[in-house]
Order: sequence, then C-alpha cells, then structure tokens
Amino acid sequence: MSILHLPGLIDIHVHLRDPGGTHKEDFATGTAAALAGGIVAVLDMPNNTPPVTDADSLHAKLAAAEEKAHCDYGLYLGANESNADTVFRLHAEACGLKMYLDQTYGPLRLAQLSAVMAHFRRWPAHLPIAVHAEGLVLAGAIALAQAHNQRVHLCHVSRAADIALIRAAKERGAPITCEVTPHHLFLTAADAKRLGPLGYMKPTLGTAADRDALWANLDVVDCIATDHAPHTIAEKGGENPPPGVPGLETALPLMLTAVHEGRLSLERLVELMHDNPVRIFGLVPPDSEIEIDTTAQHTISRRGLHTKCGWTPFEGMLVWGQVRKVALRGKLACRDGDILIPPGFGQPLRRTA
Repeated sequence: MSILHLPGLIDIHVHLRDPGGTHKEDFATGTAAALAGGIVAVLDMPNNTPPVTDADSLHAKLAAAEEKAHCDYGLYLGANESNADTVFRLHAEACGLKMYLDQTYGPLRLAQLSAVMAHFRRWPAHLPIAVHAEGLVLAGAIALAQAHNQRVHLCHVSRAADIALIRAAKERGAPITCEVTPHHLFLTAADAKRLGPLGYMKPTLGTAADRDALWANLDVVDCIATDHAPHTIAEKGGENPPPGVPGLETALPLMLTAVHEGRLSLERLVELMHDNPVRIFGLVPPDSEIEIDTTAQHTISRRGLHTKCGWTPFEGMLVWGQVRKVALRGKLACRDGDILIPPGFGQPLRRTA
C-alpha cells in the first residue's frame, strides 16, 4: 500500500438535477457521490426544471442545497434571452453565469446575438461566463471574450479542431480558460457504439484522433471537470434517450490511472482538479484533505455507487488508485466509500475578495 495525501478536489461542472429531476439525482446523492470520489466541492449547472434564471429559482435551489448537500457547493445562474439585468443583480450569490450557445438539452439555449452581447456587457468581468460552444460557435465565443475583455470558460472541449483553436487563442492573449471531461479523454465514438444510449452525451464522443489531440494538448487545458449528468437506465433506454453520463465517482481513479501510466504528473492533476478551479472561479477552497491508496487496483463497477442513477459508462475498466478517506473542515467525511457526515453539512463556497 502506498498512501498519498492531496487537497480535496473541486468539480466545476456538475448537474445534480435538484430541483426538477430528483428521481435520477439530488443534492444528497450527488454530493455523496462527490465525496466518495474525493471531491469536496461542486459547481452545479442551472438547467434545472425550472431553470435557474432569477431570484426565486436561485434561492429555491440554494435552500435545497443547504438542506441536503454533504459537500460544499456553488451554483451557476443561467443566461436567457431577457435576463441580463436580473442575473447581474444576483451575481454575488452565484459562482458564474452559464450560456448555452449550441444544441443542448433544456430550455436555456441562446439564439439571439443581441441577447448574448447584453450578457457580455452586463456580467461582471471578474466572474467567468461558462459557455457550451462547439466548432464555429466556439470561435464566436472566443471572439466575444476578446471584444468585451470578458473572462470566458469553455466547457467540455472534445474535438481536435476546438483544442487547436483554443491553443491559438490563448497564445494571442484571449481571456479564456477551458475544461475537458474524463469521458472525452478515455472514451471514443467506438465506445459510444458499444455502449449505445449509455454512451450518449453532449458533446458526443469524438474519434480516436480527437481523444489523442486532447491528451497532446493537455498543457493548454485548465481543468478536468466531470459534466456529471445522470439519467436513469429507463430514461436511457427510452425512445428518445437524453444526453449525459455520471462521472463524480470515477474521475479521480481514471486520472490517477493516467498518472500511473505516465500520461500526466501528480502535480498537474492537482492543478487541473484543485488549483485551477480555485483560481478561475476565485474560490476560497474548503479546508480538506483526501487520502488515496495509489497502489489499489480495481475494476470500475456500478455496484456500490452513490449516484442515484446507478450506472457508469466506464464499467469494466481497470483503474489504479482508490479514495480511502476524505476530511472536510476537520471532520472525517468519507471512509472507503461510506459517507460519515449528514446531509446539510455542505456549505456554500466563499469567493475571494
């Protein structure tokens, strides 16, 4: 056994489905899954039912998190065609603003350039706008970041052309950051064919060349984020399966396997999953530590998962590294997958001045 101690990780992109989809996840089960995966804080996306676009929806969601969350949390506000002034007034209560500029699942897609520009003009420059944008739309989002000198965070980058564009834009000083997901780093379109609807997400899985390009350009990536987006097996098996896969409990073992294989350093893993999330979102990280057995080898299985959806697209993969203990604010929060702190222990993340 070889024991490693790291700061608790921060996942800047999750969908905990609370409110509106609590049959497949809620703040209690989702944050339990986070702790079991060595993650002590999550930033939750706004595409709920109803979407988080105003004071009432934000405060209702904050109340649900306060009651149920095991780990710490922050909430995004969602941009729509007419709420630029509304979300500006609420920015102190949010971790960031989310814009859906590409085809997505839910009612928040922005179609009018005038509305997008209104948000770029109003949203505070010190807080990032997190953007779902691919291909040519991604190029437009980068141009808007430069035109307005507004920090933009590019979500779930998945294609070789997109990461090449991001590298070029960063070299020219564009105020952008980006994330990649474990599923885009470890799975491809061939896996999607094998997995069927359990391998369907947005963006879809790319080719082997796309996956390899993400690894080859990992030096310009700022964060590893799960885009944890659970749906029930019944929903996935339905006539119109929704996009999204769970990932909170599998991200760290997958990335530790990459460390074991020499694909990235342990120091770089901490940058991607702790240091850079803190820097980009201006967070005060919770006092935390995780203990990992780096020599523990195991096969990923749906058995024992805390996520309510109860499945994983990585089932059957052999990985290195297992979370043994998670401490949060002086309390032993998780031991060998058992959650030891109650719902409501989690707190809203604080931001630096």
